[in-house]
Amino acid sequence: MSAKTALANVSLYEADTYAWSMQQAALLRAGRLSEADIENIAEEIESVGKSEKRELESRLIVLLMHLLKWQFQPERRGGSWRATIDTQRVQATKHLSENPSLVATLGETTAYAYRIAIIEASGQTGLRRKTFPQTCPWAFAQFMDADFWPD
Repeated sequence: MSAKTALANVSLYEADTYAWSMQQAALLRAGRLSEADIENIAEEIESVGKSEKRELESRLIVLLMHLLKWQFQPERRGGSWRATIDTQRVQATKHLSENPSLVATLGETTAYAYRIAIIEASGQTGLRRKTFPQTCPWAFAQFMDADFWPD
């Protein structure tokens, strides 16, 4: 890629990501790889992967937070908590089926999501963080099971 093309790509990349992405897609489809902004294309592809992992983390945070609330505030259990738990299970399962390589990250992802879930559950319940187990008390398969409701 010439210095002029590289500068134009970087400028367009920073100024209008949509236009840049359409331009880069057209260049790739046309086989004009020497004109493509390879470095930023690689960054964007990597970003897509990170976004998929964040999506799973987000689902697990909401799920685990609601399971903690379910266990530690039984008097407040209701249909909306049940629906949120069920929905997050279904959506996390679907997300994993669409991104099966994320299964390899489940230990790390669950540990991270649980740490955030404690913070959220504490804030929403008024219970101290120390009230909750400091590591996730449930295995992934257990908390994803539609029949699992901690008591």
